[in-house]
Amino acid sequence: MALTAKTILLTGGTGSFGKKFTEMALKEHNPKAVRIFSRGEFLQMEMRKRFNGDTRLRFFIGDVRDKDRLYRAASGVDVIVHAAALKQVPTCEYNPIEAVKTNIDGASNIIDAAIDNGVEKVLAISTDKAVCPVNLYGATKLVAEKLFVQGNAYTGGKKTRFSVVRYGNVVGSRGSVIPLFIEQKRTGKLTITDDRMTRFWITLDQGVRFVISSIERMKGGEIFIPKIPSMKIVDLAKCIAPEAELEVVGIRPGEKLHECLLTEEESRHAVEYDDSFVIEPEHPFWDKNNSKGSKPLSEGFAYTSDRNSWWLSSEELTNMLKELE
Repeated sequence: MALTAKTILLTGGTGSFGKKFTEMALKEHNPKAVRIFSRGEFLQMEMRKRFNGDTRLRFFIGDVRDKDRLYRAASGVDVIVHAAALKQVPTCEYNPIEAVKTNIDGASNIIDAAIDNGVEKVLAISTDKAVCPVNLYGATKLVAEKLFVQGNAYTGGKKTRFSVVRYGNVVGSRGSVIPLFIEQKRTGKLTITDDRMTRFWITLDQGVRFVISSIERMKGGEIFIPKIPSMKIVDLAKCIAPEAELEVVGIRPGEKLHECLLTEEESRHAVEYDDSFVIEPEHPFWDKNNSKGSKPLSEGFAYTSDRNSWWLSSEELTNMLKELE
């Protein structure tokens, strides 16, 4: 197993992904240690309580902008899962330099700390908003993806390898529309931006399991994309509050009608597996033998939320929402 008896550094470890990853890692993979790296002392205290002082957990106050602190946290680490980021689209638009410092400079610091500390595997969490970005958050995550893929060319003879996981909206996470709809349900009116809008959806459990499987599979330089369902936002709203009135308020700045996880251009150097797509790096270090068991994609293929072959049913969404209870 990729995490068994390993020391893991988890940036952004007190977020929704971080807590679920820690829960699964401790319960199912028995790592030697999980180092939670984040800025918030209160959230770390809450997390320490949640895990009843599990002795495999370590808590580091720090910011990915601070290279010295990252170097200390990465000492003796086998695996880094990089989930720290400024993620709120409006916040990034209003604070663009801060978004660059965290999402881009922070990624660069992770790469340096990993290589210089001899970390074996580094997996960064990305988003569908990094694909053909129309907002600053997506643009910073696109740059971060490029940095992590190209980071493999910086390692020289060292063992460190970098890869990326890219997926869509996480059901119930901070910033998801679902908690907003659940809150608005009490008022009898739900606000939607456009009745044509579609999104990819994945649960926290599914996202974490895909990340862990990608750590096991990664050779370095890949972008892993899970096959996940789509749903129209208006259908999502009707499922959550079937009796509520729907008010169309207009698309917001930096927002797309549909999201894309794999572009036509990327598909030319991507392959398909039963559960995922993998974008392979266009670099000399990539060994084509790494793609055994896959099949190439057809010319012109793109993986978008409006042209997805898998649509989320009301029953499937209801089962997803049970995770939030």
